[in-house]
Amino acid sequence: MQDSTSLLADAPWRDSLFTGQWRAAARTLDIIEPATGERLGTAGEATPADVAETARTAAAAQAAWAATPPRERAAVFLKAAALLQQHFDELALWITRETGAILPKGQHEVREAITFCQVAAAMPMQPAGQLLPSVPGRLSMARRVPHGVIGVISPFNFPLILTLRVVAPALATGNAVLIKPDPRTPVSGGYLIARVLEAAGLPAGVLAVLPGGAEVGEALITAPEVRMVSFTGSVGVGRRVGELAARHLKKASLELGGTNCLVILDDADLDIAASNAAWGAWLNAGQICMASNRVLVHESIAAALTERLVAKATHLPVGNGATGQVAIGPLIDARQRDRVHALVQDSVAKGAKLLAGGTYEGLFYKPTVLSGIQPGMRVHDEEVFGPLLNLITFKTDEEAAALANAHEGGLAAGVISKSMNRAMALAQQLKAGMVHVNDQTVNDDATNPFGGPGVAGNGNVHGGPADWEAFTTWQWLTVKDAAPVYPF
Repeated sequence: MQDSTSLLADAPWRDSLFTGQWRAAARTLDIIEPATGERLGTAGEATPADVAETARTAAAAQAAWAATPPRERAAVFLKAAALLQQHFDELALWITRETGAILPKGQHEVREAITFCQVAAAMPMQPAGQLLPSVPGRLSMARRVPHGVIGVISPFNFPLILTLRVVAPALATGNAVLIKPDPRTPVSGGYLIARVLEAAGLPAGVLAVLPGGAEVGEALITAPEVRMVSFTGSVGVGRRVGELAARHLKKASLELGGTNCLVILDDADLDIAASNAAWGAWLNAGQICMASNRVLVHESIAAALTERLVAKATHLPVGNGATGQVAIGPLIDARQRDRVHALVQDSVAKGAKLLAGGTYEGLFYKPTVLSGIQPGMRVHDEEVFGPLLNLITFKTDEEAAALANAHEGGLAAGVISKSMNRAMALAQQLKAGMVHVNDQTVNDDATNPFGGPGVAGNGNVHGGPADWEAFTTWQWLTVKDAAPVYPF
């Protein structure tokens, strides 16, 4: 049932920061709708001084939150899930407009956010350690304890999902959290979460939202109270975050990019394979870290598959996703559009064939099909983050595995085939953090470990069974009835 009241309209986030309470910001930033250029509002923008002050506040509030009885902590997330459901339509439309997505994508973000909160609600009720073998008269335990204050730097493409999937388990395990959302999506990636959790009863000071640029991110990483940093974003910035965190002896969870690969074997159903490839490459205008950057197709079916993909690229409508009349929305801003176009032009100049797309109007980039992709072309070697489908042909399964693994790192891979044994044999050779048999690469549940090797990040960094490992640390605790006498 939907609530007629608004969670975001005329909300305290306008021109303000959330530092445990809403307060006027010294500076603000405009929120621009990519599809229309319309200003959706102004939000507070943080300064490094705001980060330093808020980190101290969070550290002071964290101990009491960690000591809150498990059922009370769980209740906050159950209430948050209910509020997200109550305001579903409003929040989905806001996310759609702020990110430039189609409405089903905004709805997906809210649905997943509800699930993240429900999963987080279960965490305080789970065992937080184990009893270890020990000598008689001594109780020996290994227990999971929170890091303290965790900094979360999140991206623009799926801001609610990619922020809350860290924030919810981090809070559930007793940490305080400081969020630095992308300044292009400060509401979906931050202030929306603060509004919901504040209304759900999260104590003041345990959560803060501090949008800003690189200087705010650096202040967050270097604040002495922040003991762990979770970053989702580009490889280049991720390297900087990891280096800075290491210099300050802090744990860093890095979920980055890389190039993902979808392999289509010669026995695949062509219509199904084309549907999978198009969805994996063009969903959300390709602005997904799991997007099917490279589509490897057996040479015997390449022409027929290409024909189907070019037809889809030609006919898929592109435009304002909030209207509900299009399949693909705009890229986030002109800088991203220009980068995508430069990647296409670079590859064509180096011998790739442009079969569809490769043009744009405003921020709306047409679904694009390129063939003849080779190593050395930027669309092969770099994460594109645009609606590009890059075709590569192969002759044998062994060659497919070699081509698929010809990268510095990837989050996801997929194999499409009617032969389960053959697909499984190939899947087990693929170097990716997540591999899907008979599905494309864009898959995620609230309960799976998420991450990948190489430039994709530093492994399965969080999600599902990885959350306890990510957001807590081990403490060895022993107990004796009385202190012993030692020889000294």
